[in-house]
Amino acid sequence: MAQSDLYGVLGVSKDASQEEIKKAYRKLSKKYHPDLNKAPDAADKFKEVQDAYDVLGDPDKRANYDQYGSADGPQGFGGFGGGSAGAGGGFGGFGGGGGFDDIFNQFFGGGGAQRNPNAPRPGRDLQYQMNLKFEEAIFGKKTKIKYTREAQCHTCGGNGAKPGTSPVTCHQCGGSGYVTTETNTPLGRMRSQQPCPVCHGTGQEIKEKCPTCGGSGHEEEQHEVEVKIPAGVDDGQQMRLQGQGEAGQNGGGYGDLFIIFQVTPSKDFRRDGTEIYFDQPISFVQASLGDDVTVKTVHGDVKLKVPAGTQGGTTFRLRGKGAPRLRGNGNGDEHVTVKVMTPKNLNKGQRDALRDFAKASGETVSGTGKGNLFNKMRDKFNEN
Repeated sequence: MAQSDLYGVLGVSKDASQEEIKKAYRKLSKKYHPDLNKAPDAADKFKEVQDAYDVLGDPDKRANYDQYGSADGPQGFGGFGGGSAGAGGGFGGFGGGGGFDDIFNQFFGGGGAQRNPNAPRPGRDLQYQMNLKFEEAIFGKKTKIKYTREAQCHTCGGNGAKPGTSPVTCHQCGGSGYVTTETNTPLGRMRSQQPCPVCHGTGQEIKEKCPTCGGSGHEEEQHEVEVKIPAGVDDGQQMRLQGQGEAGQNGGGYGDLFIIFQVTPSKDFRRDGTEIYFDQPISFVQASLGDDVTVKTVHGDVKLKVPAGTQGGTTFRLRGKGAPRLRGNGNGDEHVTVKVMTPKNLNKGQRDALRDFAKASGETVSGTGKGNLFNKMRDKFNEN
């Protein structure tokens, strides 16, 4: 017996891949399943989709159908696949292939252990971004922050019931939070569990709701907490404040608050963990003859001895002048790189001294800078 247009039932073309056929079946079987679709013809459409996939989902049956118009080939015996083994074949390979139970579990979450709806559940964690100045991150500070969170209702204490009353066990589900339904399908009577429509999965009924929270057990509040920021925190790091998140359910504790630090860069210093870097300008004379120079650190100014003959780019280490170690004792170091500055405008005495220096060094300097007499005359001429 020839079968109807099974490709049309699934809404795919005759050259559709097996994966495309499987996706179409999954979509339509969920759409027309009697537990989800209450239309009068849903059960019939669901069976039609099952029959189509029973054939097209099996490469051998599909080949027979394409050639002979029947899943059973030239014998002409179509139908549901001939017995219980064939009936299961329509679902073979679906998400790993374990029969109708696999589909049912995927759609409705059946077969797994159900959680206790009345068990305490902790509240949600929250995040808070805190902006810090460079120095505040180095030395830490105490501050207070305010943020909005869901707190336990102060009127009902979190149970959602009007003062003087209490929640009661749900009469529909007996406190389990789930109800079991049975549906007739071509494969027999199928059972499924769904959240109870009366208590919505909580297992409890609230006959008289709290006037403040409306039965939710929570209310929004502006929460304030003091934060002690440890010395040495860095940009992007976070700290955790236990119990400063949102209120839990069924007596569960509050969640946590995670503070994310965003540190403003310094105009003077660069930081890499506990190490701090600083550029110190010095003159040609200081670099040549040596000197004690005053250097900035995050801990205050210190003296740095620059030896005679120091070259530009030389780096000195100031031990213990870096950022504090969060998980240890002491501080990191500061690395000072000297930058030898060349003077831009020289007076006559300076120019003469440098010429004498060059002469003593055996150097010949043309003196083409702005202070050169020839250049001064040329600039004067260009002005006229």
